[in-house]
Amino acid sequence: MELEVRHLRALCAIADAGSLHKAARQLGMSQPSLTTQLRRIENALGAELFSRERTGCRPTPLGRSVLSRARPLVSGMASLVAEARVAAGLADGPRLRIGSTASRALVGWLRRLRNRLPGTDISLHMDVSANALLRMLAAGQLDVAFVHEVEGCPLLVPEGLERRVLVEREPQFISMARDHPAAGSPVVELADLAEDRWMVDPTVDGEWDGLRRVLGAAGLNPPVLHGDYLTAASLIAVGEAVAPCQPTSGPRDDMAIRPLRDDPLAVRLLLFSRPGAEGPGAEGTGAEGAGAEGAGGRDEVDEVFADLEAAYREAALRAVDYRRWLTAHKSPLLHAPAA
Repeated sequence: MELEVRHLRALCAIADAGSLHKAARQLGMSQPSLTTQLRRIENALGAELFSRERTGCRPTPLGRSVLSRARPLVSGMASLVAEARVAAGLADGPRLRIGSTASRALVGWLRRLRNRLPGTDISLHMDVSANALLRMLAAGQLDVAFVHEVEGCPLLVPEGLERRVLVEREPQFISMARDHPAAGSPVVELADLAEDRWMVDPTVDGEWDGLRRVLGAAGLNPPVLHGDYLTAASLIAVGEAVAPCQPTSGPRDDMAIRPLRDDPLAVRLLLFSRPGAEGPGAEGTGAEGAGAEGAGGRDEVDEVFADLEAAYREAALRAVDYRRWLTAHKSPLLHAPAA
């Protein structure tokens, strides 16, 4: 059997849902059909990709490896189809193409954009690589890109892109098992994690280099595991690893989120756009109205940025530990700007 995109999409659905029953419902197929499909995929690859447990399905080591390659392929195919439809004139009317790395602010941002831009076709392209999103933006495949830049690891910004700074320095917190000895402290020392395995995603631009720099400066050389966010969460919850995380990360019963002493790990949050391009809200794909102020120009990007600011503030204040950090540091994020 030759693997197809639909097979990879099924694997991603099973991993995300955590069970064949839930994944089948999301895919619009019966559970027996999905089970048969999974068995055929595993037979084609020669090994099990998921371990079937009483509580659901968990990726095996091979499954995690396959998923790390499958996710960008599935995402890329979805983008290809969407872009082809636009090029063929099937997507008429105003549109806003957003690229983003992972962020808790995305839900609130999209909600605000849809409320403010009714009738606009708003699409979202996620990628762990900020540099890949910036290349897409420069090539005209996106209208705006919301990305993070790891401190000490500058992004490769294509010439001509405009940059707006959302947060100059966002501290990165640490996620660990709820029963980790360091979880009892409101602030964690790096030395308290010296004996732990650290988990990083090597496909995130700058993440490993930034972490290595900080650990080296502290005189630490712990074992490091490489894997995606889904794998990291599973290992952290059972005490097999610790990992940097966004301070806006939501609470979990099996995981603790804590700030590091003196905040040695940090990122800068940025929104990029293309000057003179059609921009958000532009009609179709033609050049008409290119560079205009308002719906298709700088003014509209400013509005998009304002929506992002409000969404980020909402996510930041919802995270208890981050709100404490913001209060202790007298952050302006605590106060909404005047209307």
